[in-house]
Amino acid sequence: MNSLTIAIGNYGLTKPLKDGSVELTGRTPLYVEVSPITAAMRRMVRGLEFDVCEMAFATYLCARAHGKPISAIPVFLTRNFHHWAIFYNVNSGIRSPKDLEGRKVAVNRGYTVTTGVWARGILQTEFGVDLNKITWMPTDDEHVAEYVAPPNVDYSHRGTPIAELLLSGKVDAAVGDVKVDSPEIKQLIPNAREAGFAYFRKTGIYPVNHGLVAKTPLLQADPSLSRELFACFQAAKSRYTADLFAGKYAPHVAEPVLALSRVVGDPFPFGVSANRKAIETLIQFAQEQQIISRKFTPEELFAPETLALEN
Repeated sequence: MNSLTIAIGNYGLTKPLKDGSVELTGRTPLYVEVSPITAAMRRMVRGLEFDVCEMAFATYLCARAHGKPISAIPVFLTRNFHHWAIFYNVNSGIRSPKDLEGRKVAVNRGYTVTTGVWARGILQTEFGVDLNKITWMPTDDEHVAEYVAPPNVDYSHRGTPIAELLLSGKVDAAVGDVKVDSPEIKQLIPNAREAGFAYFRKTGIYPVNHGLVAKTPLLQADPSLSRELFACFQAAKSRYTADLFAGKYAPHVAEPVLALSRVVGDPFPFGVSANRKAIETLIQFAQEQQIISRKFTPEELFAPETLALEN
């Protein structure tokens, strides 16, 4: 049997794979534990350390733009509406998204992080914010080492925790996963979950975040592998969602997913067709934010054998 090194996070969707209740036909999966999983993504785009790896989709776009030999499988392990991910210091004078113009805004980790791309895209398209009038200040390097950011990206606060930047007033706002318990730091978009649901009802866009990639030469040498990976993750999803809707998970785990399903239908859609609008929107945002220089088509990004696979 062929062995595959696979680096994926620990979610309800992946549990049936890692506990062996769903098997990858004809293969021996060697699951590599990397915490946080974003570290595996960096190792993949810089050193191709795994055969198969979870990958933030904007990172994947950036990697493909720089010729990295990896291809996507249309499996999406995490997704979210990113209206929640914009924070501001109440002492900054910011009261609305347009007030971000002319300000310094931190970005948790890199400028190319997927949450940041979605959050900036929402600011631009839903609130009319001119992203070029903001100085974006990442707190870490980019995963793709070759990437060169646009002039309004300033790395001078790299290495400083985002909470410290916000509370000190060195930045006025931030996008990303901001963990700070202070009355001085608030979400910029009120009722963020409902705002995300309204965004979906208006646009039909259900944002993708983390996908799945594999080494392109591996898929080319064995064209059946991409279909087998898709089927395996699909089986794991079916098992997880059946347990979820049967009440086998604690309410704090199940409730957010059930709330999502009431709005979007399938909370974990796989396949290119079911996700085309979200994929194309993220590609557009990435180009507009100078993360990629040209628009990819979805057909360029996914293993050819998976393009017609349905959820």
